[in-house]
Amino acid sequence: MNERNRDAIADGPAVSPPVRLLWTGGWDSTFQLLRLLLEHHATVVPYYLLRDRRSSTAHELAAMERIREALGERHPSTRALLMPTRFRDVAALDRDMDIAGAYTRTMQRTFIGRQYEWLAWFCTQEGIDEIQLCIHRDDKAHAALEPFVAERWHAGIRAHRFAAPAGDAEDLHALFRHFAFPLFEVSKQEMASEAQARGWRDFMEMTWFCHNPLYDGRPCGCCNPCLYTIEEGLGHRLPRSSRVRSAVFRTCLLPFKAPIVAGLETLGLRAKES
Repeated sequence: MNERNRDAIADGPAVSPPVRLLWTGGWDSTFQLLRLLLEHHATVVPYYLLRDRRSSTAHELAAMERIREALGERHPSTRALLMPTRFRDVAALDRDMDIAGAYTRTMQRTFIGRQYEWLAWFCTQEGIDEIQLCIHRDDKAHAALEPFVAERWHAGIRAHRFAAPAGDAEDLHALFRHFAFPLFEVSKQEMASEAQARGWRDFMEMTWFCHNPLYDGRPCGCCNPCLYTIEEGLGHRLPRSSRVRSAVFRTCLLPFKAPIVAGLETLGLRAKES
């Protein structure tokens, strides 16, 4: 054995810092969690932002607990790698007016979800300069971000980061500069195929997606996550009754939703989403 090889063995592999991950118990973030734990053997610190008024919160928390327990039983090493989830309350975040302005101006050009505003508040308030956010190729935000991100490898993990100078896309930079996007060029169907090939499918079926579950716990079929789940080729995850509700909603009601909501907000009869 030569000196170079002896030194390399003595030093051992560099210890990578824990990976911060926004984990909701949903399909995309759970898929990335599995990649980090089972493929990269990385230590993961999951974050979850609580929103009291969302009726799906209890289902998401239950999904995360089921997945954590199942991972620990099948892959005991993950018990040491998966850190306790860190919870933050959206209602307790300080409203950052610069970020709020950037979100308002961005919405005048293209639609992105309100969550990207308060996720940016959260990162700014917590002093987080990098956390994984699982925007994927099917996401509405993908098209807005695509011209401004670039692939980057860090500690053997591939992700995209916002790469354009702030002046070239100042508002998007304010909203997304804190995030790494590990699934940016991956579709829902590709996640499903990889999960099947790697034996992760049962973990993925434990995930939750519906924002407005019915009284008996079934997905509603009408909220945006339910609609996106169907559009992205995973409609089998909804029971038949929810798929029927969704078809009726998309055909008869969805075309009128946006103007009705806008009218109610203008009249002060409906609070704007925060």
